[in-house]
Amino acid sequence: MLIIDSVYYEAGVHIGTQQRSPDMKRFIDHVRSDGLYLIDVHKTDEHIQVTARFLSRFEPSKILVVATRLYGQRPIETFGKAVGATVIAGRFIPGTLTNSTLTSYTEPDVLLVTDPGVDLQALREAAIVGIPVVALCDVNNETKDVDLVIATNNKGRKSLAFIYWLLVREILKERGEIKDDAEFGLTAEDFEAPL
Repeated sequence: MLIIDSVYYEAGVHIGTQQRSPDMKRFIDHVRSDGLYLIDVHKTDEHIQVTARFLSRFEPSKILVVATRLYGQRPIETFGKAVGATVIAGRFIPGTLTNSTLTSYTEPDVLLVTDPGVDLQALREAAIVGIPVVALCDVNNETKDVDLVIATNNKGRKSLAFIYWLLVREILKERGEIKDDAEFGLTAEDFEAPL
């Protein structure tokens, strides 16, 4: 594990929803008595490690990170600065990946979305142009057109900040830009959207 279980729990990474998609069944730890599905943080941790190795292979500017959801915007902006990725925070203009006549047009090699349900337009366009997609998926998300899933609470302010913080740290280690956790100067709070 990259981080002890309790830190994931404190950030609310494990908090799912009361609806579950069949795609996400394998990432569920258990169901609470109130019907809330809880995410297995060990699988989240494992997939963050895999994602960091995967994303570290790409030219940083060719990684596109998208977050339409308000609580995802600050985390991806901080992520983008830290790893050199291209960021679209807020509205994703249709055609950004498919229409070369648009001023917003970009040609990434990989897409990272904060919520495949909300960031559906970006996800669809990535499928059209044939680039791999990494997505932060809650238990109610479908994973069609997603190549790599990070199971997490993708609606919470603290959980999104924490996941993007941890992903940056691990990408920088994979790239050899920092040797260990002690060299990483950012905190999860640096990624948190303001209230």
